[in-house]
Amino acid sequence: MAADASWFVESPPAEPTESSASFDRLYRAFLAARAALGLALIGAQLIASVLAAPPARSTMGLSASYAVAAVALWLLPQLRRGASARSLARVSSPHWWSAIGVDLILFGVLHALDPSGVNYGALFVMPVLMAAVLSPRRLALATAAMATLGLLAAAGGSLLLGVDIGVKTTQAGLVGGGLFAVSLLAGELSARLAREEKAARGSLALARQQELLNRLVIDEMQEGVLVVDRRGRVRAMNPAARALLGAASGELSWQLRGRPDWQPLVQALERAYAGGSGVEIDVALPLENGVNRSLRLRLRFTRQREGSEELCVLFVEDNRELLARTRQEKLAAMGRVSAGIAHEIRNPLAAIAQANALLAEDVVGTRAEQLSKMVASNVQRLKRLVDDVTEVAPGVQPDTQVLDVSELVHETCVDWVLVNGLDAGADGRGSRFRLQIEAPGLMALFDPEHLRRVLVNLLDNALRHADDGAGAVRVNLAADGDALALVVRSAGAPVPPDVERHLFEPFFSTRSRGSGLGLYICRELCERHGARIEYRRAHDAAANEFCLHLRTPTSTPLIR
Repeated sequence: MAADASWFVESPPAEPTESSASFDRLYRAFLAARAALGLALIGAQLIASVLAAPPARSTMGLSASYAVAAVALWLLPQLRRGASARSLARVSSPHWWSAIGVDLILFGVLHALDPSGVNYGALFVMPVLMAAVLSPRRLALATAAMATLGLLAAAGGSLLLGVDIGVKTTQAGLVGGGLFAVSLLAGELSARLAREEKAARGSLALARQQELLNRLVIDEMQEGVLVVDRRGRVRAMNPAARALLGAASGELSWQLRGRPDWQPLVQALERAYAGGSGVEIDVALPLENGVNRSLRLRLRFTRQREGSEELCVLFVEDNRELLARTRQEKLAAMGRVSAGIAHEIRNPLAAIAQANALLAEDVVGTRAEQLSKMVASNVQRLKRLVDDVTEVAPGVQPDTQVLDVSELVHETCVDWVLVNGLDAGADGRGSRFRLQIEAPGLMALFDPEHLRRVLVNLLDNALRHADDGAGAVRVNLAADGDALALVVRSAGAPVPPDVERHLFEPFFSTRSRGSGLGLYICRELCERHGARIEYRRAHDAAANEFCLHLRTPTSTPLIR
């Protein structure tokens, strides 16, 4: 099987086309047999003229005429144009008369008029057999009856010549009975073969459909699949496998031993064949940039049948994706546990806050007042942490709605600037904050409170890490194709690589008093509403940017 851009799929042809093709093959085979029979008649007449008395001119003329007509009908397609099983099912059809009726008449005339006394009754087997295979049973039996009546009529005609008809009548009866037997048996065999052929075509169609479904499923699998024989030749490869192995599309035949970077696959294959059972192993494939890609291989063998070649199926997965999937499952489980714990903490925490407020009234002006403030501060911190965990708890249905992002971003940024004391006058030129909105009335799909919370989290994070210069923190809202791009820019040093890979993980923070949930909550809220958030270094390499791609009413979800 060629390993091209996709698994090859062949559509099953329509059943009427296959039935017509089967009829055409049988019809041409019978026409060829008729032509051979006509030539055999002429040959028999010539041999008889050499070895015995020459045949009558009428007999020779009828034989020659039949041979010419049979050969012409076989060789000239225009003479048999329109012939079908339906046309041969009617006695009135010209196709029935040209192929079957002519035989009955001519063989009957030969049998009746030949003065040499040669019995031509065996020739009736041809039209009877042809009618039994290509015509309905009733017409086939009618054809056998016509042939039998012709034989009996020829035997009765001998009575006019004063010849004893006992022997000829007996022969005609025996031959007629044989013709009926041939018609019945051939018709039954033909019907049985037709049923089996129809069942075989149905099974083939189902098998092809199943093959189509299997290949479609394999094509859409995120896991790479290869089929390799014992010689290391790749029989099939799905798109995921080509992407993982770096195989160029368009190749018709791959040899695992033909590429040096695939040698770990060859070693795993040889190990599996030597052991005679499936194995699971990790291999490292070198890439063009000098690094290795870690892959997980699972090798399984097809069931070996007698006379069939044993094939090995390799399932290939990227270990990075496996780790990411495992991490995601752990995060989901941790989220459910954390949500349960947060719910249990909420009530005791409220009691602590209330008790501390009552104690604070009695310790005003004393040394314990500072301790009461510390308790209140940490209670508020725990409340925020509980609210954050509850906000991203699994199972919460998002309230996605169409909202005016331009207005919401403007109001949120104005409030945030006032709260953080960044406003430096009417024009705001000396402020560390700058806001740029491409146009009013930009619409997107999101929950207003969720979008406000995401924006405030990003602004707090940007202010915390920004430089002290004017315009160090900037917000830009603009259309991006059929989506909206909301960019929060923070001028400053780039994020270290060891920190960047953990930016959106929960409970990861570079601050001692940080909860590590800010960016994680931003990502979770974005994914709930079909949006996407990403970190990038600015094009001028002078700032860090968090970009939100918001879904508009006319766009599709942007999560990937």
